Amino acid sequence: MAFKEKLKETWVKLKSFIKESFRILKITKKPSKEEYKVIVKISGLGILLIGLIGFVITVTWTLIVGI
Repeated sequence: MAFKEKLKETWVKLKSFIKESFRILKITKKPSKEEYKVIVKISGLGILLIGLIGFVITVTWTLIVGI
């Protein structure tokens, strides 16, 4: 009995999630060219910043440990 109840509960949650997902997709819009350019620039800067931080950490660690 407990398995059937859990299965039913899971199914209800899944249906609710799917309904909410479709609702969100209906209200979203495609970004304009300007919005897209800003998103690409910010994402690129974020990737470069994370890469730079990783590089600095690696170089620092190499200098400290001396491998």
